[in-house]
Amino acid sequence: MSIVQESIPVKIKVKKNKTAYYLILPGIGWLVLFFLVPFFTLLATSLQKPAGTTPDDGYLPALRFSNYSSALSEYYPQFFRSFVFSGIATVVCLLLAYPIAYYMATKATKYRNLMLVLIVAPFFASYLLRTNAWKTILSGDSFVVSILNSLNLLPDGRILNTPIAVIAGLVYTFLPFMILPLYASLEKIDIRLIEAAGDLYASPRQSFLNVVWPLSLPGVVSGTLLTFIPASGDYINAELLGSINDKMIGNVIQSQFIDLRNYPTASALSFTFMALILVLVYLYISRAGTDELV
Repeated sequence: MSIVQESIPVKIKVKKNKTAYYLILPGIGWLVLFFLVPFFTLLATSLQKPAGTTPDDGYLPALRFSNYSSALSEYYPQFFRSFVFSGIATVVCLLLAYPIAYYMATKATKYRNLMLVLIVAPFFASYLLRTNAWKTILSGDSFVVSILNSLNLLPDGRILNTPIAVIAGLVYTFLPFMILPLYASLEKIDIRLIEAAGDLYASPRQSFLNVVWPLSLPGVVSGTLLTFIPASGDYINAELLGSINDKMIGNVIQSQFIDLRNYPTASALSFTFMALILVLVYLYISRAGTDELV
C-alpha cells in the first residue's frame, strides 16, 4: 500500500521593516516644505493680476497666462545672455579644472591636502567681498589691465564693465565646484588600467581618450551641472562687474521683485527659468550617457 504525501503550502507572514520609510520621512518633509510649497506658490504668484494701478494696491489670484508671454517677449535677451555667459564660464572652468584635478588625483600625493585646502579656502570669505575684490583687480588702473594693455590684448583698453569681466567673475566663483567632482571621479580610477593601456602600446593620448576620459565622465557631468546651473542664475557678477548691457536674467528677476515689486512678472520669469534649466539638465544627462546620474 503506497502512501501518497501531499505537500501543503505553508504561508509565512514576513513582517515588513518600516524603519527605512521612517528614515526618509525627514527628507520628504524637507522637499515638500522647501521645494513643492515654494514651487506651487511661485506658480500661483506668476498668474496673478494687479488689484489696482500701483504695486501698493497688491495683486489678486487669477489665471493670467499673458504674464508669461509679455515677460518672455521683453526679457528674452537676458535669458539668452545668461545661458551664453554661463555656458562659456562652464567650458573655461572645465578646461582649467581638469588638469588641476588630474594632477591632484595622480601626481600630487605629497601636496594633495594642501591643494584641497587652497581650493576651498575662498569659501571662507564672503561672496560679495570676493566679487568686490575682483572689481578692484579688474579696474582701469590695476596691474592686470596695465599688463594686458601693454601687450595690446584689450581692444577697448579695459576689462571692467564688459562681458569678459562677468565671465571671469563666474569662472573664479564656480571653479571649485568643477574641480572637486572631477577630483573625486579621477581619484577612483585604478592606475593599473592606464598602465595596462600603455602595455598594449597605447600612446598617452590614446590612454587618456579611451581610459581616463570615459571613466571620469561622471565627474565631468557633475562638475558642469554644479557650475552651469548656479552660474546661469547668478546676478552678483553681472551687477558688480558688468555694464547695463551685460545684465543676466537673475538681475531682471531681482529688479522686478525688489525694486519694482512686480511679483507676477518676477515669478513668471523665475518659473520659466527653472523649467528651462530642468529641460536642459535632463537632455544633457541623457545625452551624456552616465547611468550614475540619471
